[in-house]
Order: sequence, then C-alpha cells, then structure tokens
Amino acid sequence: MARDDAPWRPSRLARAGKIGDALERVLIPPVRRAKKLGFPYTAPTTPRGVEVPPDEPDLGADYDTRWARRTPARVVRRGLVNGPIRLMVRAVASPQVFGLDRLADLRRLEETTPLIFTPNHHSHLDTALMTVAVPEPWRSKLVVAAAADYFFDKRWKAVLASLSLNAIPIDREVTGRKSSDMIRGLVDDGWSLVIYPEGGRSPDGWGQEFKGGAAYLSSRTGAPVVPVFIDGTGSIYGKGMKRPRAGTTKVVFGQPLVPLEGENTRRFAARIEAAVTALGDESLNDYWTARQRARRNASPTLTGPEYTGWRRQWALSERRSLGTTGQRRRQKRRWPNLGD
Repeated sequence: MARDDAPWRPSRLARAGKIGDALERVLIPPVRRAKKLGFPYTAPTTPRGVEVPPDEPDLGADYDTRWARRTPARVVRRGLVNGPIRLMVRAVASPQVFGLDRLADLRRLEETTPLIFTPNHHSHLDTALMTVAVPEPWRSKLVVAAAADYFFDKRWKAVLASLSLNAIPIDREVTGRKSSDMIRGLVDDGWSLVIYPEGGRSPDGWGQEFKGGAAYLSSRTGAPVVPVFIDGTGSIYGKGMKRPRAGTTKVVFGQPLVPLEGENTRRFAARIEAAVTALGDESLNDYWTARQRARRNASPTLTGPEYTGWRRQWALSERRSLGTTGQRRRQKRRWPNLGD
C-alpha cells in the first residue's frame, strides 16, 4: 500500500510527452525556415495547368546495379562470401564439388576467359552454393542473373541481392535486348555469369525444360557455357518449404561448351540441357555409366516422368534414394496399414 506522504513522480507517458514537446520546439522552427527559403531546400512547386511526367522506373529490370561492381561493394561482398555465406552453406548444405578438373585448361590460360555457368535450379540456396563452389579466377568476378520481378521488385531486396550476390535483373521469360546488351558489356569487361536456363525454381522437385537464354548469350558474347548440376538443394530448401533442413549437396561441373558452326540457339540450348542431364546421371551413379547412357540418349531425364500426381512424387523419392544428397537422416518409408 502506497504511503500518503510519498513524493509525486510523473508517469513514463508524461515524461515521454515532455521529451516530445522539447524536440518539437527544437526541430519545427528550422523546418519552417527551410520552407520559407523554397527551392532548392524544398521540392519545387508546379504551376497550375502543368502536368508533371512520372518518374523514370528504377526497380525491376530498370534497376541500376553498376554500384555493386565498384570497389567498395566488391570488398564488402568478398567479406560476405568468404565469411557468413560460406559458413551458412557449409552448415546447411555440406557441399561436395566435382568436375573442377574439366576447367583446368581454362585456368591455365594467361588471360581469364569469362564463362557462363548454367546450373539446374531447385532452391534459393542454389545461388549461395554457386558463389562458393565456382573456383577462382571466376568467383571474384561473378554476376548472377536474377528474376527482375522477384528480386528487384522492392528496393531493399534489390540492394541486398546486388550487394551480397552481385545479382543483375533479367526477365525470366525472355532475354531482352537491354539485358543481353548489359551482359555482353559485362563479359567484355571480364565478368562471368550464373544463369538458370529453367527460368525459375522447380515447382515439384523435378527439373523443367531449358529456355534458350544461356545459349543465346553465349552465341552473342562468345563466352563458353559450363553445364552444372546441383543435387540435394530441393530436399533441403525446395519451393514451398518454410525453413531449410540441413543436408548434403553435390555440385558437378561439366566440360565447357561452345556453339558449333551453323548451330542455332535452339539446338545449342538442347545440347546444354543434355549435358546437365548427363551430369545429373553422373551424380547418382558414376562417370562411365553416365557417359555410356548419354551416348545412347538414355540418360534419366531431369523433368521426370510424364504422369502426374502421387506417382510423380513417388518416382522423385525413388530417384533421391539412389544418391547420397538431401537429408542427413533419411526417414524409413512406412507402408500404409491396409488391414488383413
């Protein structure tokens, strides 16, 4: 019970109100004086009857990422990739990288050849995995083609993607002239590119048909295409999963490809997809078996069986059980009790 002779003290709300009044007395007069000064201290006024054109769009495919390739941003990104991102990838994905010997000839060249890496795409984890798995000298000058409508629709997402992953916005449906011109300029400056030919993450754990963007960019820039197969990220953090589940992954690099004389974009894109398909078979079996199947055009497809529903998911679980990637502790399948 409070004593009657206890000294009165103002409440916290009253003290906060006094602080707010004091700040108002200090800040409002300078603001009023600035308004009286007018332009350029305040926004310019618009005469009546004059229609002001809308501001130029600066998000989506129009977001300018040049600042992310300047020295200060590159220093910050190198610290992020070699620090938090690498630790996160190791903790969540435990990647094993294969096929780096197929890039040995290009690594021995005196002048670095820019490359276009074309992995399959099952998870947001794929990009972080690629920034760690791609070897030097390409890792330090690597840009990632990201969907303009997803990663660059809000400013904070655009800044985060540009700074941490050196992402550039592209239209996932078609490679427009503006995007291709930008990528060509980057390749001419020695930058390599990660682009997902499927256009987006797998919706059900199986792969999707490849689009022709990577083949078109390679034909236009002259940069060789390196097929890449990523195995295991769909089980760890696939589309629709709310949180990642730690597991193991494989990243398999293939032999660099260049367009053949007279080969159009569609045929080159099909050849890139066939190379990634063979790498997927190699990740589950061995190199010799995968090459023998590829020679007979008998490699298991990345897109999975044509039927839908539970049979498609069952086939996916059978495929995943063949490899060592995915969950660390694979749950034992339990058959339903159908009675006697």
